[in-house]
Amino acid sequence: QVQLVESGGGLVQAGESLRLSCAASRILFSINEMGWYRQVLGKQRELVASITDYDRTNYADTVKGRFTISRANAKNTVYLQMNSLKLEDTAVYYCNIKRWLRPTYEFWGQGSQVTVSS
Repeated sequence: QVQLVESGGGLVQAGESLRLSCAASRILFSINEMGWYRQVLGKQRELVASITDYDRTNYADTVKGRFTISRANAKNTVYLQMNSLKLEDTAVYYCNIKRWLRPTYEFWGQGSQVTVSS
């Protein structure tokens, strides 16, 4: 079973930065997409940012210009650099790695709490 291990969450003040990291416990076959999602208690999990195997990125409108997703495929690792954090960025952040071509797979990280205070 593959585990995605996240790190880098924490408590920061508004305007500060954090960098999240997520590493797979073993090398995965031909990843199609790596991404970060977030969830606030009582709300649905939402996509924050994603990056494909062709380095095509996609960002939620609320984080465009502030967050940057990147990856290190050789290490099966994905990063999320979060700058100019806002109170509304407070959430549990989950990394996701998936392959939609056969053989398909999808794995989730354990979740990292990011809390932004005023």
